[in-house]
This record gives sequence, structure tokens and C-alpha cells, in this order.
Amino acid sequence: MSASLDAAAAARKARLSQLKSLKRKVDPSGPSGPADVPTDDDVPSVSTLAIKETKKKDSTEKDVSHLLSGRNYDKEERAPKMGYASNPAEGKETAEAIAARIAEETRQKRLEAEKEDKPIDLFNLQPKRPNWDLKRDVDKKLEVLGQRTDIAIAKLVKKRIEEEKAKKEATGEEDEDKVDINLAKMVERREKEKSDDEEEDEDED
Repeated sequence: MSASLDAAAAARKARLSQLKSLKRKVDPSGPSGPADVPTDDDVPSVSTLAIKETKKKDSTEKDVSHLLSGRNYDKEERAPKMGYASNPAEGKETAEAIAARIAEETRQKRLEAEKEDKPIDLFNLQPKRPNWDLKRDVDKKLEVLGQRTDIAIAKLVKKRIEEEKAKKEATGEEDEDKVDINLAKMVERREKEKSDDEEEDEDED
């Protein structure tokens, strides 16, 4: 307890002596007497003295702004810069951007190559019939044979019509409508035979 009182008394004496020296600097010719002794109300606090010392230090501080480049030091914040205000690589083609573009192009080419070289799906692959090569060779011959068959049928129909007309002229019993009916029946029979042949081919496939 006594130590704290001694410290407080010493601090008070120091403040009084400091205040007295300041007053002497302001009015050195003035008389010194009992009226010049400061009271407790006139003694400034520690915080006031600290503020005065800070202001005095700031006023005596040298201007070193011309010595700073401003590249890594912010003059307004009086601290190092923590980042960039704008992207330094904006509007420039960097090595990272070129590498990313090349990687994307390579990936696209690889995907296209995988699509082209896609393996055959064996589960969906249907085997061909054992006689598929024979049927391929026969179809070419049947195509020619079919054309000749149509020509032969046309000749037979024409011949049949001429025979019917000859009979009509000879006997005079049959009329033209009967000849047309017979012709229509022959054409219908031929179409039916042709459709039956196509159905048989589809069943074989």
C-alpha cells in the first residue's frame, strides 16, 4: 500500500515540476510566488500529456513520402499494400491462359477421337445368316430375271388380247367387257404372285 502511495506522490511531483517548467517558458519574466504554485485542478492528466507528446512527435516527423515508390506501400493507409486494385493480367495473354486453351483443345480432340473409335457393341450385333453371300449373288440374277419376266408377261397379255379380239370377230358372241375382265384377272394374279415372292424373301431374311 505504501509503495503505491509513494509511486503516486512521485508521479504527482513529476507532473508539477513539468507544469512549472512549461509555465516558466511561457512567462519567464513573471514573478514566482505562492500564487504561481499550481493546484490539483490545474495539473494535467497523464492522457493529456500523452496526446501532447504525440502531436509534438508528429509535427517533428520528417516527410519521407518522396522516398517511397508506392509500388508496395500505401501512402494513405501508411501500411503495406495487401493486394491489387485491378487484375494485372487483364487484357494480356499469359502463359497460364495459353496452357488452359491448349488443354481444352486437347480434351475436345480426345473426346472426338473416342467417339470415332467407339468399339462395336457385341450385345447388339446380330449374326448374318449362313447363306447371306449366296442370296446376295442370287439377288443380282433375280433382278435381271424379274425384268425379263415382266416383259414376257406383257407379251402374253398382249397376245391374249389379240386372241380374244380374233375370237370375237369370228364368233361374235363375246363382248369387249369380258376381255377387259379377263385381262384384269391376269394382272391381279401376277401382282399376287409377286407379293407372295416378296413375303417369302422377307421370311428368309
